[in-house]
Amino acid sequence: MKTYSIAAIPADGIGPEVIEAGIVVLKALAETLNTFNLNFTNYDWSSETYKKTGAYIPEGGLEALKKHDAILFGAVGAPDVPDHISLWGLRLAICQPFQQYANVRPTKIFRGTESPLRNCAPGSLDWVIVRENSEGEYAGQGGRSHRGQAWEVATETAIFSRHGVERIMRFAFETAQSRPRKLLTVVTKSNAQRNGMVLWDEVAKVVASDFPDVTVDKMLVDAMTTRMVLKPESIDTVVATNLHADILSDLAAALAGSIGIAPTSNLDPTRENPSMFEPIHGSAFDITGQGIANPVATFWTAAEMLAWLGEEDASKKLLDCVENVCERGILTRDLGGKATTREVTDAVVAEVERLGA
Repeated sequence: MKTYSIAAIPADGIGPEVIEAGIVVLKALAETLNTFNLNFTNYDWSSETYKKTGAYIPEGGLEALKKHDAILFGAVGAPDVPDHISLWGLRLAICQPFQQYANVRPTKIFRGTESPLRNCAPGSLDWVIVRENSEGEYAGQGGRSHRGQAWEVATETAIFSRHGVERIMRFAFETAQSRPRKLLTVVTKSNAQRNGMVLWDEVAKVVASDFPDVTVDKMLVDAMTTRMVLKPESIDTVVATNLHADILSDLAAALAGSIGIAPTSNLDPTRENPSMFEPIHGSAFDITGQGIANPVATFWTAAEMLAWLGEEDASKKLLDCVENVCERGILTRDLGGKATTREVTDAVVAEVERLGA
């Protein structure tokens, strides 16, 4: 049996609650299937760590992380730490040096849950959004001058390199090619952003020639929001820039029923570095400690992690178990139910244990 080493970084807000639930379910799955082992190492890196030490990641922290097969991440962000400090201090401080340039966000309507879109049943909305995760706004280029003056200037420069665009395009085409519909929508804003976004369009056209079996269409990001709402069945795989895909994927999660079910994979497709898996809901300090956080996003994230590690069968079984629990009406408040984090977790564990029976 293969043993996988997983780094767990619960971090802030509801992160510790949902990561604990995820580890409980993953351990139950590994024990039940008895086809692989998981070893977890906890890293206590959070905004509390930052406030005490002045740093989110201690010296030598990235070297320690690199020894693991994957990273399971909770959420970062605290009311008393500016968001740009927490994001760049922890999450991006891992994503960027580990070249996790492909941010993958699948979305679908689970059986037993409802979309706010009328007449949108499970199967009508089943998307994968591929987000460029290293350039654009994450390039970190820009600055501020004449602070506090009426003529203060702030610049935020989005960077797009042909290398960066081509590698995310190829990943997106490969993702679309692996799905039954083989349909890819390239989202840009090239009518207004006439340099970087035009480069995106040009590179997409070049890469498309290597994937003749993939049907490609193109949308401006503003038009894409209306298509997602009005014609969800017309979409399958989507690729977009860092900022555009970040916004579209949150909309996608809401259209599927709740941001509390949506997963994220931060992938290094070269596999030279460990990839990082996280729910997209953030730290949610308004419900921290109340025991009502939805752990489904973390369970789906865990399933994506297993698939990336090569345990596709275990991944599918875990997601089936989660969907079976949803179908039985065991849902947290964000999905219209009354179940607690613990009750959903226990129900998924029981469903997993039925696999062994």
